[in-house]
Formats: sequence, C-alpha cells, structure tokens
Amino acid sequence: MSSVLYDIPGPAARARNRTIGVVGVAVIVAILGFVVYRFWATGQFSGRMWDWITYEAIQIRILEALWNTIRAFAVAAVLSLLFGAVFAAGRLSDHAWIRVPCTVIVEFFRAVPLLVLIFIMYYGMSQGAGIEITAFWAVVLGLMLYNGSVLAEVFRAGINAVPRGQSEAAYALGLRKTQVMSSVLLPQAVRSMLPTILSQLVVVLKDTALGFLILYEELLLVARQLGSQVQLGSPILQVALVVAVIYIGLCLILTGLSRLVEKRLSQGPRKATAQAAPEPVPIGGGAAV
Repeated sequence: MSSVLYDIPGPAARARNRTIGVVGVAVIVAILGFVVYRFWATGQFSGRMWDWITYEAIQIRILEALWNTIRAFAVAAVLSLLFGAVFAAGRLSDHAWIRVPCTVIVEFFRAVPLLVLIFIMYYGMSQGAGIEITAFWAVVLGLMLYNGSVLAEVFRAGINAVPRGQSEAAYALGLRKTQVMSSVLLPQAVRSMLPTILSQLVVVLKDTALGFLILYEELLLVARQLGSQVQLGSPILQVALVVAVIYIGLCLILTGLSRLVEKRLSQGPRKATAQAAPEPVPIGGGAAV
C-alpha cells in the first residue's frame, strides 16, 4: 500500500537513502571516537580519576541519592496520574461549573514553568502563606501540578479520539455516562494513550533533577558535590557519566514496564473473547465425535 505522504522510493532513491544512512552513521561514530580519544588523551580514563567510586561512603551516598530520586518520581508519578485523571474528567463534564474551573486550572499550570512552581512551593509558600514545605514535597507538588496538567490534556484527547459511535452505541443500550466512560471509552483510550503517558512519565523522572536547585538530595546534587571535591581529583566528568548511566537504566526499566503493560492490555480482550467463545455445535444436532 502506497503512503499518502510520499511515493514509494525506487531503486535509485533506496540506494541514495542507504548511502546517506551509512555516511550519517560514519559521521556519528567518528564524532564519538574523537570524543573518546580526547578523554583518553587528557587522562579522563586513568585509574586515579575513578578511585572515588571505590569508597564505600560514596557508594552509599549515591545509593541514597538514587533512592531519593526514585521516591520523588514514584510519588510524583502517582499524583500526576491522579491529578490528570480527575481534571480530565472535569474538563469532559457536561456541567459548566465543573468544566470551566478545571479548564482554567489545567491551562494555568501548563503555562507556568516547572522550575517556577518548585520555587513557589519551596520559597513562596513559607514566606507568603506561612506554610513550611520540605524540599521533597516542593519537588513532588511542582511535578504533580505541571505534569498532571499535561496528562489531563493527554487523557482528554485520548478519550475524545475514540470514535463517537462507540459512546452513542453505549448510550443506546441504556448505559449511564460513568458506565460509558469506564467500560467503553477508557479501555480503548488507554491503549492509544499509553506511549504518550510513558513519555510524560520519563519527563517526570528526569525533571526530578531540578530538585538540586532547592538542595534536594537527589542524584544531580550529589553528583555536583562529588565532582567538585578537590581531594578526589574533581572527577566531575566521571561522576556525570555514572549518573547518566543510572538515569538511562531507570528510563529503560520504565520503558520495559510500559511495554509489558501494553502487551497485557493488547492480549486481554483476545483472551477474554477466546474463553467466552461457545463450543461449536455439530450440524444436524448430532452428538460431537
């Protein structure tokens, strides 16, 4: 089937695309090789620059920072999903007194930069309202308000993307709106929204690094403190590489979990249908052999 965006490439176009791809890969490999060579030439891979990672106290501190990052991400992710679900339902309400305030709240927190929200939670609430908020909750609440507002739009768009005939058929069967939403629209919308939800959760994970600006003991703050230690040789590059590997590993784990959930969701209806399918009846009403 031909694409509506472009014609199927012919032999010359395929050869040209292969050539461009090979050249592009070669350029990227050459750049990476040059960077690695410069690191080696300047002694960045020498043993003395990596001695810091052998100290038990430093290992424990990195593990504590990793736990703080995971803890902030987990709480912020759950609250963001709840916030998004509640305000998406509010924006889809038929009642203007619910829909309008939810729309204002979502659009407001989507427009405010995340860093500003964190500063308001940590500094503004104590000075303006007299409410002391710890660095952990300042990061979590800032992430919840911003990413929850984005997820609210994702949920709303995913539900609206379900063909209108699905809800009309459900209403024709006498289902109420809550039943239509939970039994008909959401199961179909979740499958289409899952990649976008995953992408936003990865953003939540990476944005926990903004906590270092209010001295929250997460990975980036610990990496900055360790990298600036003169007695360790100021291994800022080495610490940054270790922290980058940790972040990449966390994102890969999150991606794997999302793919597992997506696989389960895609297999669920087929399994249910197969289990509910009646046994075939022989023609003529005779007994099955």
